[in-house]
Amino acid sequence: MWINSFLSNHSHRVRVGRHTSTALSLSTGSPQGCVLSPLLYTLYTHDCTPAHHSNTIVKFEDDTTVVGLTAGGDESAYRDEVERLSGWCRENNLLLNMTKTKELIIDYRRKETDITPLYISGDCVERVADFRFLGVQIEEGLTWSTNTSELLKKAQQRPSS
Repeated sequence: MWINSFLSNHSHRVRVGRHTSTALSLSTGSPQGCVLSPLLYTLYTHDCTPAHHSNTIVKFEDDTTVVGLTAGGDESAYRDEVERLSGWCRENNLLLNMTKTKELIIDYRRKETDITPLYISGDCVERVADFRFLGVQIEEGLTWSTNTSELLKKAQQRPSS
């Protein structure tokens, strides 16, 4: 009851310069920056688990990542996992943000093969060459050069003492 009360009827206003909107009451989500948000997300998604032993579902704060290991060119377990996660989200009234949904493929096979694009609910998932995951820039070749460059840029931006 306490958590329900905490999450219900949030009063929100928008301020732009000197102008403030009228208050609007919302009963969805948790307040941004709320210390309870990660715990609530964990509790809400506790039943979101992989169906296939070759896959892992990584949940952190409000992000979810499917990591799939495919062998012998068989991607069926991975693709099924993505479809199951999409269905789980629909059943639990969560929307996948397709603009933030990416696919990164790390492939060590010697021969180049055509990999069928991944679709979620009819939308093609963007395939990328590198992806930021938990603060680390991961590349399809696992060379770490992009991550090293990003770290170097950050280090050069820090004011010297």
